[in-house]
Amino acid sequence: MSKPFIPIGQYFKACFNKEIEDKISETKRKCFRLNSTDPCSEEYQTILKSILGKMGKGTTILPSFWCDYGYNIEVGDYFFANHNLIITDGAKVTFGDHVFIAPNCTFTTANHALDPGMRKEGIEVALPIKVGNNVWIGTGAIILAGVEIGDGSIVGAGSVVTKSIPSNVIAYGNPCKVIRKLTEEDKKRYPSVSLQA
Repeated sequence: MSKPFIPIGQYFKACFNKEIEDKISETKRKCFRLNSTDPCSEEYQTILKSILGKMGKGTTILPSFWCDYGYNIEVGDYFFANHNLIITDGAKVTFGDHVFIAPNCTFTTANHALDPGMRKEGIEVALPIKVGNNVWIGTGAIILAGVEIGDGSIVGAGSVVTKSIPSNVIAYGNPCKVIRKLTEEDKKRYPSVSLQA
């Protein structure tokens, strides 16, 4: 099935649109198969690869995982997502290398129209999400349309990220705000028996 055209940053008819609804249904069926398959099997990785637009080496996404199109999702190397990841990917959702996603996180590129008449007609707008390298997203975080999260940053559990987050900071809250920069002292937060693998 071909990819439906979705204009980025412009209103488009998302609901009651057969081409879009058919593509979403196709992807939901793949997600259902994925979530019904042994997550430690080769078959699971094969199905996951057929869903994602780009899948780096060492990618792990634990079930359940749901998305709308799949081909708009690109993950870098050593990406890890814990259980119950949801990505509504009308626009691109890009993850760098060594990204950790905790359980129950949502990334949504979709915004419905503010005008109720337009909303009733199924009008939406899609804006991309970009997550840099070495980012950690805490449990239950929600990342909204148009957000970028810079390299090395941490988004705390339960955060609702409505605006972009710079690199190398800790940010949390609703709405999510930068709390402080990461420092060398953060390496000493807990005692360690060994940092060797």
